[in-house]
Formats: sequence, C-alpha cells, structure tokens
Amino acid sequence: MTKPLAILAALVLALGLAAPAPAADPAAPAPPDPGGAIVIGTIGDATSMIPMLTSDSASHEMSGYCYNGLIKYDANLNIVGDLAEGWEVSPDGLTITFHLRKSVKFHDGKPYTSHDALFNWQFMVDPNTPTPYSGDYLKVEKAEAPDPYTFRVHYKEPFAPGLASWSLTQLPAHLLEGQDPRTSPLNRNPVGTGPYTLEDWQTGAKVTLKVFPDYWEGRAYLDRVVYRVIPDMATLFLELRSGGVDWMGLTALQYRRQTETREFAENFRKYRYLASLYTYIAWNLNDPRFQDVRVRQALSYAINKQELITGVLLGLGQVATGPYKPGTYWHKNDLPNYAYDPQKALELFAQAGWRKDKDGILKKDGKPFEFVLLTNQGNAYRKNSGVIIQRRLMDLGIKMELRVIEWAAFIREFVNKGRFDAVLLAWTIPQDPDVYDIFSSANIGPGKLNFNAYRNPEVDKLLAEGRQIFDPARRKAIYDQVQTILATDLPYTFLYTPDALPIVHARFQGIEAAPAGISYNFIRWWVPKALQRAALAQ
Repeated sequence: MTKPLAILAALVLALGLAAPAPAADPAAPAPPDPGGAIVIGTIGDATSMIPMLTSDSASHEMSGYCYNGLIKYDANLNIVGDLAEGWEVSPDGLTITFHLRKSVKFHDGKPYTSHDALFNWQFMVDPNTPTPYSGDYLKVEKAEAPDPYTFRVHYKEPFAPGLASWSLTQLPAHLLEGQDPRTSPLNRNPVGTGPYTLEDWQTGAKVTLKVFPDYWEGRAYLDRVVYRVIPDMATLFLELRSGGVDWMGLTALQYRRQTETREFAENFRKYRYLASLYTYIAWNLNDPRFQDVRVRQALSYAINKQELITGVLLGLGQVATGPYKPGTYWHKNDLPNYAYDPQKALELFAQAGWRKDKDGILKKDGKPFEFVLLTNQGNAYRKNSGVIIQRRLMDLGIKMELRVIEWAAFIREFVNKGRFDAVLLAWTIPQDPDVYDIFSSANIGPGKLNFNAYRNPEVDKLLAEGRQIFDPARRKAIYDQVQTILATDLPYTFLYTPDALPIVHARFQGIEAAPAGISYNFIRWWVPKALQRAALAQ
C-alpha cells in the first residue's frame, strides 16, 4: 500500500466514514473464473484407476488427478510437499519423518491420516499386491504412524531414491484394507484426495472427471476434465480442429505443417520441449536369436536412427543412446549411438553365424532370420518408425513383420506376458536416475518392468549400489558405468527422444511452460466466463 492510501485508510477508520470503493487498476490481471470443462484427446484408455497395478501411461495420467502423494515435483523439478507439508531426513539417511497436512479429506469425506500412509506402504510390500513397483518400498525395514499426522519410515540401508519414491499414490485404507485390489471397486471408481473425482467412465470412449470442491489445495478452476479416447492420431487431430478436443499432443507433421495456419495461430497455443521419454526396441532375451549380443548390436547398426528423426519426427527430437534424457546431468555424453552402418551389421551377423544366401536372405543353419515387431495402435511415431525399420532390415535380408495392436491388449496379452519377439515402446524418464525396476534381473517376471528378461550381474550390482549413494557425483559415476554396459549389451536398441508437442486451445489461461512441462499447475488453468463450455464432448 502506498503512503497516501495508508493515510486515507487511517482517516476513514478514525472518523467512522464509509470507505470509498477503490478504483479498478486497468493493468491488474482479471481474477480467474471457475467453471467450464477441458477435453483432452488421448490414444489409449486407462486399464485401472489404481495406478500401482498398471504400467500404462493413460491409467497413471487419468488417475493422477484423483490422487496425491506425500511429495511431488514443482515447476523446476524440485521435490516439494504434497500431502506432507514437511519432512526430516536423519543424518545417517536411514529415517525419513513426514509431517502430514491436517484437514485433508478423501472424496468420500473421510479424513486422510498417517494410518493411510502406513497402509499404502503395507499395500506395496504385500506379496499379494500385483504391482511392478514394490522394489522401492521393500527397502523400508519398518514404517510407523506414531500419531495421526506423523508418518515415519526406517530403511535397512541408505536408499538414495527414498524421498522421491514417496510420490506414491495415497489410497484410502478404509476402502482397501483386507480387500483384493484386483477386484476392488476402486479399479473403476477411484476415491482419493486429489482435485478431481471420477464422474463417468465409458470404456474405450471417454473418462469424465469432476471437480472436488473440498480439495485441500483449493478448488481447481475447471469444473470437469474429459478424456476422449481416439486411437487414431489423424482422427484426433480432426476433433481438435472441429472443437471436439481442446488439448492433445501433436505429431511432428501436425506441428510442422498442419498447424502453421492463421486459424491455429488465432485459436491455439503450441508448445515444444524435449520430452522426458525415450523410444526403444526391446528384444526378447528368452529368444535364442536375441541372446547373442552380436545379433543385437547388428540390428542396432542396421537401423538408421537419424532417418527416423528426420523422416518420422521431422527433426523434432534427438538420438537416444541410453535411458537418460539428453542434456541432463545423468546422461553420459560419449556413448556410441550405433550410427547406421549396414556393412558393420552384416559383419556382426556373420560372426554370429547369420549370412546371406544366393537369394539375399539372411540365414543360419538354413533358417531365415524372421521376427515380428509389435507396437501399439494410435502412435504414429511408432508405427511409421516400424515401417522404416522394416525396410532397412529387408535390405539386409531380414523379414520383419510389423504388427500394430490395440493398447490394452498389447500390454495385457503380450508385454506383460513376455509373448513377443520384439516390441517398439517408450519409457518415461523419471527425475531420479534409478532404473533398477527396468534393468535389474530381480524384476523379471509376468507383469514386471524388466519384461524382456535382461540379466547382467554387473548391472545388478551397480544398480543396487547406486540406490545406496546420496552424493550426486558418486551416483553419476555409477550410472555412467550402467549406461556404458547397456550401450554394449543392448537389451534395448535405443532409438530417439522426441520433442513434446502439446497444443491447447487459446481460451485456457494460466498455462506456464517450465522444465516440468505445462501440466504441473493444471489446477490453476482457467477459462474466462464468456468462453466457458459446459457441454461435454459426445
């Protein structure tokens, strides 16, 4: 307050006068208007609203608005409190004490307390819980809830990813205790503490979330969040253009060409940043053909990754050489990228006993090299990459069949059960460098994340060691070694890290791009009253 206004206020109080209404500041931003809906286009439906039971991104994204963890990442990817308002880590790194927020409620009105936090740890370490994410929580030797708003965990040994792991979804103990999570109603009707609740789920078509007015962080501005499941990107783009979708991730072609018009410039905002994910081919290491490292290396030389970036991504991405995001602290810069070299590929195949016959077919012991590459429906990058890879392998005498499968069946029937020759997929890159769940042999098995059965004792040792070291420089040295071994072993052929290309209708305000992307502050997105749309997409 300026001094003249302070003096005026004092006089008003002293004389008992009615205070004049302050003049509107024309430069001040308009206050957010609550209400309206956003329609998000997605190629895949959720499989469960209990995210610990699933590994697909759709389930995690949709259910994410219904739940909270104890901690989360802010705009700049720093760990901050979520349901925990604060915490202390003991000097030896073995104990974390969380102080929980008071007055947090589940969607059904029940209070959230340390009993729920304790239950969620017990849920994750229960051998009857079919989760691929238990490893981090098995590191906890003891957990306790000494009072309703204190939750404490004691580790057997130093565990560097420990604090970050407590972004763990907090499920309601009063609805899950003593229940089989596979048959729980929460799979279809989540009850959490998050800003939205589930209103409707039309399998394969639409998921509708409605605002939870008693959300502890303050009511989200948008009344509803609608996910429309449209497996075909071209159809999804037509829906965006016609107004049936407000937010989607563009393909490179859509970003570069189809949205470079006056219509899109006036009605939408586009964003571009390097995505926190990498696309790869996973070779089934239970298959004798792919158990030979020379074959995996040959296949990696046979794939022109730069061609994929140029032809599929239209230059909107970078070659991936390992499981970390290029340009970040944890990424090792001098790894081989297996640049396209068909002659080198043939030499390695020959060393492994595979040679071209007079008809140009790559054979070993009279059997041709043939395999099926699976990928999921609705992702143009992966499908188009598969077509280009198929052509390059054909040049070397390899017959590769590309099969594109509906997302839920792809994960449930093929990936989780290990029923594949090779799959073309992508992993999200977390902020912590721990990749134990993906590459440790302890995580081989149905429904686990090391689904292609990679085994390397040295990698197992390094991954276990990396989890016990807190010093960033020492951790980096360990994960540099892991990356070096993976670049030789090639359980995956690392392909590329694409740019994220979200597009959002211009009527949505409050969007702020940051290192964390654009959705970290989603509950503060809003639409001016005159532009709000209450009707939902059909």
